[in-house]
This record gives sequence, C-alpha cells and structure tokens, in this order.
Amino acid sequence: MNNITAVLFSRFGMGHGPAQLQQVLADKFLKLSLENGTIPGKILFITDGVRLACSGSLVLGALRDCEAEGAELVLCSTCLEALGLLDEVEVGIVGGMGDIIEALTRAEKVISL
Repeated sequence: MNNITAVLFSRFGMGHGPAQLQQVLADKFLKLSLENGTIPGKILFITDGVRLACSGSLVLGALRDCEAEGAELVLCSTCLEALGLLDEVEVGIVGGMGDIIEALTRAEKVISL
C-alpha cells in the first residue's frame, strides 16, 4: 500500500466513454493496483464519484478489497446528500470536505480520475 498517494474519483468511473466502460476501467485500475501492491493510502470520492461506493456499483468488490488491505475510503457527505445516496453507501466512510482537503494536502501525490 502506498500511504503517501491519494486517488480522487470525481466521476462514476474513469475516462469519458460510455458509463459501463468507465466503471469497467475503474474496476480494472483498482484490481491491478491490488495485484501490484500499489493501492493508495486514501481513495477519495466527490461529485458523481461517490456512486462508485454505493449500491449497484461494479467496483464494490475491488473497493472492499482495497479497504481490507488498509486503504482509507472517504466519501463526500455533501455529494451523497445532493445525489440522494446517503442510504446507499456500501463501503468507506462518509466524511466532510474538510476530510477530503486534509487527505489531499497531506498526500505527496494525488491521482485524479
């Protein structure tokens, strides 16, 4: 695990392709990071990215595995409320923007997806 790296998901997946493809790419990214032992210390979710950690997401298994390996998953509470998803969270912790800012500023490297 790479404690000095934070990954920020601001989309419901990765890239700008079809929604299903974006989720498949995010799942592949997380699974390969697990296989390579390069999972980040923090995985952060804002805007539509919070959907990745909610019911129905294709990446829930990979996120659970990352969390089990020590990655801290933090979801933006404001985003969850705005999208009506507070009751749909399946993995990670619900935090505030202060938690997101702290994680971003403490990280030596931030990967924004």
